[in-house]
Amino acid sequence: IFCSTLGGDERRVDSRTIYVGHRSCPANEAFIPPKFCDNRIVSSKYTVWNFLPKNLFEQFRRIANFYFLIIFLVQVIVDTPTSPVTSGLPLFFVITVTAIKQGYEDWLRHKADNEVNKCPVTVLEDGRRMQKESEKIKVGDVLEVEEDETFPCDLILLQSSRDDDTCFVTTASLDGESNHKTHYTVPDTEKDLESLNATIECEQPQPDLYKFVGRMHIYKSNQEPAVRSLGPENLLLKGATLKNTQKICGVAVYTGMETKMALNYQGKSQKRSAVEKSINAFLLVYLCILVSKALVCTVLKYVWQSKPGQDEPWYNEKTQREKDTNMYLKMFTDFLSFMVLFNFIIPVSMYVTVEMQKFLGSFFITWDKDFYDPEIEEGALVNTSDLNEELGQVEYVFTDKTGTLTQNNMEFIECCIDGFQYKYRDASSELDGFCATDGPVSKLQQKAGREREELFLRALCLCHTVQVKESTEQGQSQEQRGFIASSPDEVALVKGAMRYGFTFLGLESKTMKILNRSNDVEIYELLHVLNFDPVRRRMSVIVRTKSGELEITGADSSIFPRVRQEEVERIRLHVERNATEGYRTLCVAYKHLSAEEYAQADEGLKEARLALQDREEKLMAVYNQVETGMSLIGATAVEDRLQEEAAETMEALQGAGINVWVLTGDKMETAKSTCYACRLFQRNTELLELTVRTLEDGGRRREERLHELLLDWSVANQDYGFIIDGATLSMVLNSSTESNSSRYKNLFLQICQNCTAVLCCRMAPLQKAQIVKMVKNSKGSPITLSIGDGANDVSMILEAHVGIGIKGKEGRQAVRNSDYAIPKLKHLKKLLLAHGHLYYVRIAHLVQYFFYKNLCFILPQFLYQFFCGYSQQPLYDAAYLTMYNICFTSMPILAYSLLEQHICMEVLLDNATLYREIAKNAMLRWGPFLYWTLLGVFHGLLFFFGVRFLFSNSALQDNGQVFGNWSYGTIVFTVLVFTVTLKLALDTRHWTWINHFVIWGSLAFYVFFSFFWGGIIWPFLRQQRLYFVFANMLSSVTAWLVIILLIVLSLLPEILLVVFRKPRGPHARQQCSFPRALPSTRDLKKDFLRLLSCKNVF
Repeated sequence: IFCSTLGGDERRVDSRTIYVGHRSCPANEAFIPPKFCDNRIVSSKYTVWNFLPKNLFEQFRRIANFYFLIIFLVQVIVDTPTSPVTSGLPLFFVITVTAIKQGYEDWLRHKADNEVNKCPVTVLEDGRRMQKESEKIKVGDVLEVEEDETFPCDLILLQSSRDDDTCFVTTASLDGESNHKTHYTVPDTEKDLESLNATIECEQPQPDLYKFVGRMHIYKSNQEPAVRSLGPENLLLKGATLKNTQKICGVAVYTGMETKMALNYQGKSQKRSAVEKSINAFLLVYLCILVSKALVCTVLKYVWQSKPGQDEPWYNEKTQREKDTNMYLKMFTDFLSFMVLFNFIIPVSMYVTVEMQKFLGSFFITWDKDFYDPEIEEGALVNTSDLNEELGQVEYVFTDKTGTLTQNNMEFIECCIDGFQYKYRDASSELDGFCATDGPVSKLQQKAGREREELFLRALCLCHTVQVKESTEQGQSQEQRGFIASSPDEVALVKGAMRYGFTFLGLESKTMKILNRSNDVEIYELLHVLNFDPVRRRMSVIVRTKSGELEITGADSSIFPRVRQEEVERIRLHVERNATEGYRTLCVAYKHLSAEEYAQADEGLKEARLALQDREEKLMAVYNQVETGMSLIGATAVEDRLQEEAAETMEALQGAGINVWVLTGDKMETAKSTCYACRLFQRNTELLELTVRTLEDGGRRREERLHELLLDWSVANQDYGFIIDGATLSMVLNSSTESNSSRYKNLFLQICQNCTAVLCCRMAPLQKAQIVKMVKNSKGSPITLSIGDGANDVSMILEAHVGIGIKGKEGRQAVRNSDYAIPKLKHLKKLLLAHGHLYYVRIAHLVQYFFYKNLCFILPQFLYQFFCGYSQQPLYDAAYLTMYNICFTSMPILAYSLLEQHICMEVLLDNATLYREIAKNAMLRWGPFLYWTLLGVFHGLLFFFGVRFLFSNSALQDNGQVFGNWSYGTIVFTVLVFTVTLKLALDTRHWTWINHFVIWGSLAFYVFFSFFWGGIIWPFLRQQRLYFVFANMLSSVTAWLVIILLIVLSLLPEILLVVFRKPRGPHARQQCSFPRALPSTRDLKKDFLRLLSCKNVF
C-alpha cells in the first residue's frame, strides 16, 4: 500500500497497485513487492487464549457486575457477617451464564469462518490449475470460478466463457437482490491469461458495494501500455454467486477482511432502550438507599456503644489487637460490613433475567404465523432482541413510500406522446389506445403521428438496463421468458412498449435488438450507458443508428430543464394529472448527436472513467454536458399499487397516538395522492405546503418568505397536514446563520408536531436520516421508528431508535441493517400494537417486581440490626441469601415476563387507543416505582414485626422450648418467599401450564430444599445454623398460624381490590385465560391509570 502519482492533473492519492498473476512489470519500472492481507475471514471476537481475560474485562465493565465484584472482594478481605459465597456465587452464576452464551455464539462464528476459509478454490499458476484453500489466496492471484460457485474474494473479471464477454451474478447474500446482474470483462485482455502482463491501479478498500474506481495497464512487447478503466461493472464481489455462465477467470484485488463484504460487517452503533435507562435510574435510587442504611447502622452502632458497658461487656472483652485498631478504620470496616449485609437490595440476577427475557421473547415474533408471507415464503426476522420493549413505546413512525406504503410492483397504465394520451385497452399490435388530449382542443381526435409514436416506443425499448431471461424450454415465446432488471419501473416500461408492438429482444455483444410493429428486427449498437443515480434522477443511453442518437428517460424535474420549453407545456399537464392520480411518471427525450459531438462525448467519458480521483464528479460533468438540448417526446404513467391493508395500518397507528411521517424521494403530487389513499390525509384536511413553489409566490427572498410562513403556521392545529420538499428542508436545516437554523428547526418541529401527518417529498437518503435525528433529539426525546425496504432507507433505519426493514423487491440492504424485518407493511400493526404493547408491559413488571422483592428481602435484615446491637448479625442463613434470587423467586417472574397477556392480542389489535396508555414509559415512571417501593416497605415491615409479635411469647413449642434467632429468620424468609410468589400469581392474567409449574414448583422446591438443607449434616460446613430448624419450626401450630396469617394480611389489600372492583366498559367480558373475574379491558380513558396505580392490572 503506497501513494502513487496518477496522472499530471490529479493529486497524490492512496491507491494500490496489483501485479496480475504476480508477474513483474517491465524492466524500466521499479518493482515494489506489495504486501496485502491474506484471504482469511475473521468474524469471531475471541480466541482460545484471550477468551477468558477479554470476556471478563467486557463483563466487569458493566456497573452492576463491577459493584458485586467489589462487594465480593470486601467480603474476602474484611471480616464481614456473611460468607463471600453469598455474593460470589450469584456473581459467578451471572458471569458464567453470560460467558457460556457469548462463548457459544463466538464458537458458531469460528465454525462459520472455518467453512469459508477452508473452502477449496481453483488458482491458475504458470498455466496450471491448482487447488488451494480459500484462506491462502493472495492479492494478484488469477482464479477460476465455475457456475453456481461463490466468489472467494473481490475479483476483476478478465475472461468469461460467454461469447459476449459478460457474466451474470446474483448478490443475494450481499444486498438480497436475486435478479441477475451483468458484469463485463476488461476490454482488450489476452485470451491466453498466461501471457497477460498487466498491472491494476485501484482505490484502497472501502465498504460501498456499488462504487469502485481503478484502471488497468496492459503491457505488450514493443507497444505503448494500453490503459483501460475499471468500474463496478468489472468487479465481482466476494459472496456473490456466478449464474448462467459456465466459468470465469478473474484476478484478486481485495482479500480477506479488506473485501467489501467484510467491510460491511462492521457492527451498527449500540441502541439502548428506555427501559435500560429507567433500570439505571432505579438502581441509583436503591444504591442511595443501601448507602443510607449502612450509614444509619454504622452511626447508631457507635452511638449505642458509647453508653457505659455497651462497648465492651464482661462476656465479650476486646483483644489487644482490637483495642489498638484505629477507630476511624474500624468505623470504615463496619460501614463496609453493613454494605455487604444489605447489598442484596441491588438485584444482580435481574440483568440475567432481563437478557433471557429479551432473547427468548424475540422468538415469539419469529414464530408468529400472522407474519408469514406465502408469496416470499418467509416470516418476520429479529436482528436484535435488545429493543423488544421499545416497540411498545413508539411515538413517531417514519416510513418510505415506494415498496413500503406501495407494493413496488409496477404496471404500465398509459403514456403521453406530444400531449396526446394513449391508454392501453387490449393486446393488439396497433396503437389503438383511447385518445384524449391535454393540449389544444383542435387536436381532440388526432394522434401524435406514426413517426413520433415509433420514436417514443423505440426510446422505451432502448433506454434501460433490462436483461431478457434465457429460455429454459424450447419454443418459449418472448412474453413467456420475461425480463430481469434492477428496478421494477424498467420492466414495466419495456412491457408497456411490448403491448404497443415494440418488443425488446435482448442485448448481445453491445448490440440491442428490437422487434418492431412490422415484425422487422432493428439492430442498434450500444455505445454508452449513462447510469441512473438519485442525484441526476435520470439515465441515458447512446446508441448508434443511421443518424446517431441519445435516448434519455428520467423524472420530470430533471428532464424539463434540459429540453426546449415550448415542448414542456404539451406534456406538463399530463404529468401533473397522472401524479395527482398517484401514478409514477417518467419523461422521455432524445437527441441526435453528430459525429463531432459523439467524439467529444466519447473522449470525455473515457477520460472520466479512467480517473481514480473524483471519478463520480468528472462523470457527472460529462453527463450534464451531453444531456442538454434534448427534444421531449412524451411521458409514461406507471401504477405502483398500495400495499395490502396499508390504509388500515396507518389508521391504526394514528389511532394509537403515533405520528406518521412519510419520507420519500418521489414527486409531491404522487406522494400526496398516496397519503390520501392511505388515509394519512383526509379529504377535508387542509394542507400546508412548504415547497420551493410556495416560497417563490411572495415575490421576496426565499429565506424571508420561509421565516414568514414558519411563523404563521407555527400556531396551526391538529386539522392540518404538512408537506415539505427536499430543497426547502435544506434551507431549514442548513440556514446561512446558525441562529436562524436553530430557530427554523424549532418552528418546523412545532408545526409538524401540531399536524395530523407530515409528508416530506423529493428527499435524499441523507435528508431522511437528518429528519429522524432532528425529531429524535427534540424536546422529550420521543421514541422513533423508521421503516423502509430499499438501500436509500438504510440511513434513516440506522438513525431511528427502532429500524424496521421490509422484505421487498429493492434488495435486502434495509433488512440487513434493521433491528426487525417483516414481509409486509400490514404486519407493523401487530408488531407494535400487540407484541410491542405486551413486551413493554412484561418487562416493566419484571423490573418493578425485582426491586420490590429485593426490598422485601433486605428490609427485615435492616430492622433486625435495631434488635441485635447493630452487631451485623444476619437474619437469614447464607444458603437463603444465595438462593433467594437464583432459585426461589427467579423462574416465576421469567415465565410471567415471557407468557403474560394482561389483555388479549385480539383486543389490543381492535382497540388501538390502548397503546396510548403505556406511552412515554408510563409503567416505569417515578409514580409506579414509588408505589412498588412503598409496597415493598409495607410487606417488609409486616413480615418482620408480625413475626416479632409472635416471638413475644417465647414458649412456642409444645415441649416448652423456645425458638432461636435462626428460627426467627426462617419464619420471616418463609413468609417472604410465599408472599412475593403469590403476589406474582395474583398479577398473572394469562395462565398456562408453564405458569402453574414454575409458581407452585418454586414454592415446593423451597420447602423441599429447606428440609433437605437442614436435615443432613454437611461435612464441608464449619457451622450448620439450620440443622433441623425448618422441620422444628413447622412442628409448631403457632408458627403455621402466623405464616398463613401474615401471607393473607400482606395480600389482603390486593385481594379486596380484585373482589370489589366491578368490570366496566364494552370489553369487560373479553378475558384472557385467567381464572378470576377481573376485567382485562375497561373504559380505558377513565380507568387505566387508576388500575395502574392500584396494581390489579399490571
